[in-house]
Parts: sequence; C-alpha cells; structure tokens
Amino acid sequence: MERVWAGYAYDGLSRRILASAIRVHRRLGPGLLESTYRACLTRQLQLDGLAHETESPIDITYEGLEISGAYRADIIVEGLVLLELKAVEAILPIHQAQVLTYLRLSGLHVGLLLNFNVPRLKDGIRRFMV
Repeated sequence: MERVWAGYAYDGLSRRILASAIRVHRRLGPGLLESTYRACLTRQLQLDGLAHETESPIDITYEGLEISGAYRADIIVEGLVLLELKAVEAILPIHQAQVLTYLRLSGLHVGLLLNFNVPRLKDGIRRFMV
C-alpha cells in the first residue's frame, strides 16, 4: 500500500473522527483526565456511527518470543485508524514515537495523536501515516 493512497483513503474517516473529538473537547474543555476524554470520545464515536474498539491489545514478536497484549491502543476506529489520547501540557517527541511504534506493531497505516489539554483541540492534533 502506498503512503499517498493511504492518506487519501482515510481522509474522510479521519475528518469524521476529528469532528467527534472536537465535539467532546468543546463540551468538556481542557484540564480533565485522559480517561474521561477516552470515555466521552468513545460515546461520541458511537453516537456518530463509527465502529471502534477501546484498549485494543497490540502484540509484540521479538526473535521468536511472542508477547500477547503487551501494549494497548487507546482506540481503534473502524479497524483502520489508531487513536492515542493524551491530556498533557505539551506533546513530546516520545508521544509521537509511541504512535509510530503502535502503528508499526499493529499493522495499521494511519494514527491520530489527540491532546485534549489545549484551549483549541486543533492545536493538539498530530496525524501520522506509515
């Protein structure tokens, strides 16, 4: 799968996900716990008709060693887009690296890193494609 194709293929879905996240952020505002945003975003995705899984296990295989459920993605939408939620003062390089690692390990191609601890959610969004 080509990167350009993946980006275009998921644009509509990404926009729907971001619209859901913006609704949650506008209603709640910044300053709450990540778990609160996760629960509310999960509900909003459901209301918006988007299939999703929360706390989706990500397995690791290393040199013949298999570790099932070693890590968990916050939310995977429609089996295609990985969401990693944060409620932090600033997105750090390690947060971005985490999303890229989760994408690689999960076999997914598009990830959204959403930091809800900002005055405007659009300032807390990072999109990744692998």
